[in-house]
Amino acid sequence: MENLPLFDLPDEAGPPRSIPLAARMRPRTFAEFVGQEHLVAEGRVFRKSIESDQLPSIILWGPPGSGKTTLAQIIASVTKSYFSPLSAVSAGVADLRQVIGEAGKRSKVSGQRTTLFIDEIHRFNKAQQDAVLPFVENGTVTLIGATTENPSFEVIAPLLSRCRVFRLNLLSEPEIKLIVERAIKDEERGLGEFRVEITEEALQHLVAMSSGDARVALSALEMATFATLPDSDERRPITLPAIEEALQHRALLYDKTGEQHYDLVSALHKSLRGSDPDAGLYWLGRMLEAGEDPLYIARRLVRFASEDVGMADPQALTITVAAQQAVHFVGLPEGNLALAQAAVYLATAPKSNSLYRAYSKVQEDVQRGQNEPGPLHLRNPVTGLMRQVGYGKGYKYAHDYPGHFVQQQNLPSSLQGKRYYLPGDQGYEKEIAARLKKWWGTPRKGSTPAESP
Repeated sequence: MENLPLFDLPDEAGPPRSIPLAARMRPRTFAEFVGQEHLVAEGRVFRKSIESDQLPSIILWGPPGSGKTTLAQIIASVTKSYFSPLSAVSAGVADLRQVIGEAGKRSKVSGQRTTLFIDEIHRFNKAQQDAVLPFVENGTVTLIGATTENPSFEVIAPLLSRCRVFRLNLLSEPEIKLIVERAIKDEERGLGEFRVEITEEALQHLVAMSSGDARVALSALEMATFATLPDSDERRPITLPAIEEALQHRALLYDKTGEQHYDLVSALHKSLRGSDPDAGLYWLGRMLEAGEDPLYIARRLVRFASEDVGMADPQALTITVAAQQAVHFVGLPEGNLALAQAAVYLATAPKSNSLYRAYSKVQEDVQRGQNEPGPLHLRNPVTGLMRQVGYGKGYKYAHDYPGHFVQQQNLPSSLQGKRYYLPGDQGYEKEIAARLKKWWGTPRKGSTPAESP
């Protein structure tokens, strides 16, 4: 079997243009590698284990274009072990057995270790993963698996327990921008010979729409370059329309750090507060399609669930947190629907800002008050001295009373009788209001409107 079939690149004499830009620009050393500083920065355990040729079996888990295969290539060039890569898309058990058989012979003849790299390892079924397991366990091969899926679900437990899992993150926009700028300037492997000049708005759109995937950014850049004819000075001016065409995504008017950002998120929030699911979906879509961070939107929806729905529908908080988890788990574009579902739920839920108003009043009293201790009967008498001075004396255990409720003083004396939470008359809060009236004997309904940011 040929060594490094996944990574074979042209020699230094000059890469042919038939090889995609993303493959030509693949970093060859840690010095060229961009991103994942938590793994590859100087002094990190992961990097030191590679440089000392003591890397254990590992699983590299991260989104597309984050550098998993690139790290495998760097490991291949740095370590002294023989590197045998396979793609789970096309390889089968027979290929695995061949690699493992050659690894055993190599170890006996020369003592050289073999590193088996399996790209897209989540595509291997249980039988295929089982075939690798004993040889990872006895040290015949050191496994490096790469996956975009959660290995907890896609890699069998016995194999997973014998590997260290390293998580790779989406590349940030500054990191994608650096990768693009390097490709434009690089005359050996990049587009330097074409004298590309990309406008700032085109670069910003390319970076934003790449969604942290370096491969997407470089592929679109290459397509836009070859679709742009050189001018009289033999330069290729890459404009926004060229990048839009290459990405098949129109640039929307949106500034993620400026007024547009705040205007649209305000429109989203107020549309949901106004119980308008159509407007809520529209402003959500405007933000997502313009490249807004979906987790930022998820955080705003979680905040809305407590601020504007609150106890009128306690399930709203569960729905929005689930949407955040869904976005984190499946990414984009699939995660868009989870956010849309949460937005529609919030828009159509009963509304109440009673919880928001209650906590605002608590904050004010805590900041301005004397912060006096709780009543003695609420304090826990953990020592004899505490019991002597009255800690816990007279405390009424609610479960000993009918309905598991009994009236007693729970606030500091200066705040006795203070009401912070005044439930509204929508949704579940109607039931809460009735329950509190039954317990405490006085209505606890909110009536005064309050401004909310």
